Amino acid sequence: MAQNLVIIGAGMASGRLIENLLEQDPQAYKITLFNAEPRGNYNRLMLSPVLSGEKNYEEIITHSDAWYEDRGITTYFGEPVLEIDQAAKFIRSASNCAPYDKLVIATGSAPVMIPFPGINLEGVLPYRDLDNVNLMLDVAQKPQSKAVVIGGGVLGLEAAAGLNARGMDVTVIHISDHLMERQLDSTAAGLLQKSLEARGITVHTQGATKEIVGAERVEAVKLEDGTIYPADIVVMAVGIRPETRLAKEAGIATARGIIVDDALRTEASDIYALGECVEHSGQLFGLVAPLYEQAKVLANDLLGHRAVFTPIELSTKLKVTGCDLFSAGDFARGADRDEIVYFDPISGIYKRLNVQDNKLIGVVMYGDTVDGAWFLQKIKSGEDISPIRETLIFGPNFTLDAPPDPLVAVVALPLDCTINSYDGPYFGKYVSNQLGGDQIAYGKYVNPKFGKCSDMAGAVINE
Repeated sequence: MAQNLVIIGAGMASGRLIENLLEQDPQAYKITLFNAEPRGNYNRLMLSPVLSGEKNYEEIITHSDAWYEDRGITTYFGEPVLEIDQAAKFIRSASNCAPYDKLVIATGSAPVMIPFPGINLEGVLPYRDLDNVNLMLDVAQKPQSKAVVIGGGVLGLEAAAGLNARGMDVTVIHISDHLMERQLDSTAAGLLQKSLEARGITVHTQGATKEIVGAERVEAVKLEDGTIYPADIVVMAVGIRPETRLAKEAGIATARGIIVDDALRTEASDIYALGECVEHSGQLFGLVAPLYEQAKVLANDLLGHRAVFTPIELSTKLKVTGCDLFSAGDFARGADRDEIVYFDPISGIYKRLNVQDNKLIGVVMYGDTVDGAWFLQKIKSGEDISPIRETLIFGPNFTLDAPPDPLVAVVALPLDCTINSYDGPYFGKYVSNQLGGDQIAYGKYVNPKFGKCSDMAGAVINE
């Protein structure tokens, strides 16, 4: 008899968990899914193209209402869970209760909203979900409207570029001395800033916000140095924190996140945690690639198979049309590390490789990122790069025994590789599918909803 599996949160991690469970044993669990948002799973990574107008919401839906219904999954969307009763083994929302044999908490993360004076004014919002995007689009329709984005990380810059594409006058305020300091060095960040400014986006680095000005609705942002930027909307994109409140109230152990072991189990009996709300071995997770790995491990554990979660090497790519950058691994400078650099300021191309003990440990690229996935594989493999060190910076065209071709970087990848980190290890499955494999089992994982992965797989197939 199928057990009751209740999942709290219909994000990308829990969506992948459900896919893995149904693929392995569709009869094992009767699944009930609660979600605070009034909708099911969609690809949050593609919110930026929705904001910019390159896609619409329907194009980024990964699991439609019909998808859940066809698989017998009971859904309660727009119903945040209010209570977990461990003793009685049920959960409660405002309108419904559901018993569980196994419970998965996948509550994700909450945006950090720094409590500046004026933070509660109308028009001040985070950039986390479709509702936020719709509010931004409403304001963008106003002629000559102005937006201020606080935070020059990945999310903030994607918001800025999207609002700029919608015709808004956009200013980015960033407290560090260069953009995306966690992913880029100062040279690559300088090229990125130049590109954004060429679009008409104002970038103010080393800018400390003092207050958000307005009566009932936001009117401007004032910095500590006295600079004032008028604003019809303020988007705060300064980070996220694991959403742990529900777990804490239920007496489940938390620190920065919900504490889990290698199988994603919490200390509470029959309760698991998954995704951005998780803390594993002191580490938090904000990118999709490790969340998909968590989903695979958790599915195996729920089905009685031994599995261990091991965080994977991550890469970053900015989803802003015309700004090609790639970052992976450890690119910090050090006396025990060598740098291999290629810089063409006229063409706006910059590449820096970090090498330690004859191993590639980090890469930063701007302007030409076609070899990014290939370099990421080198970092993951930990292989000795001594034989190809002199030509490594030029990519696989010059390190493989093959004629130079722009697609060599893609063709050279192993079929079990991960593309763009967030696409998951389904590259080879997609290629197999297109060459005669099982479309139902594999084709769903890689398609235009997931960005560049389908383009790269297509390059392999065409070869």
